[in-house]
Amino acid sequence: MSKKTLSPEQKRLDTDIWIIALVTLAVFCLYAAMGNQLTQFVLDSGRPIFPRLLVNAGIQYGVAGLGITIVCILRREAFSSFGLRKEQAGKAVLGTILVFLPLLCCRYLSGQIKGWQPFSILITEDVLNSGFPLSVLGMAVIILVWGFFEGFNYAVISEKINRRYPPAGLWLDMGAVICAAACLLLHPFNTSFWGIVELITTFTAIYGMLIVKRQTGNAWGCVFAFCFIWNAF
Repeated sequence: MSKKTLSPEQKRLDTDIWIIALVTLAVFCLYAAMGNQLTQFVLDSGRPIFPRLLVNAGIQYGVAGLGITIVCILRREAFSSFGLRKEQAGKAVLGTILVFLPLLCCRYLSGQIKGWQPFSILITEDVLNSGFPLSVLGMAVIILVWGFFEGFNYAVISEKINRRYPPAGLWLDMGAVICAAACLLLHPFNTSFWGIVELITTFTAIYGMLIVKRQTGNAWGCVFAFCFIWNAF
């Protein structure tokens, strides 16, 4: 049986996907190896806030953002080509809210939701209490890294995978499946009853978010989710 010859576009997409995967894995392995030291540094309130924030943001951006940035620069692809547009933005945001409702219900019923604070990370309070202009600059970094890039990262990766392996139908979406599975692997979970329920609803939330993105052609729903839902409760 002869081996199927890949087109130049397929080879390019394979390279793009490998670049993103290897960059993400390298930074994640760095964090796995030095996580305790990095966490201690980030949470050390005796140190200046901005170096702590930049270390935290650097790891986060390395895992969710750096890979797609390298690929977009290499291929001269504008972020707007992956769905950052006005058309269908409202529909994308509404659809994303709907697919995240089961996850929010799970977190509420399991007692995890104590309030709503967008862009809530380990040191958000320290950033807000750092005074002007550090608080403004710090929040801008948090919004960019934990809001924009964490959500948009899923949109770009999913689209790259789907260009390489076109979906067979509405629900058979390889990009969404891989991104949702990666989300579970990159975030901690437990095997209690509510832990399993949260695992399932997290998968369906990310998967559904990317289905909405593909159907609307708009990625702002992904960004909205990580600005106002994922890191807010």
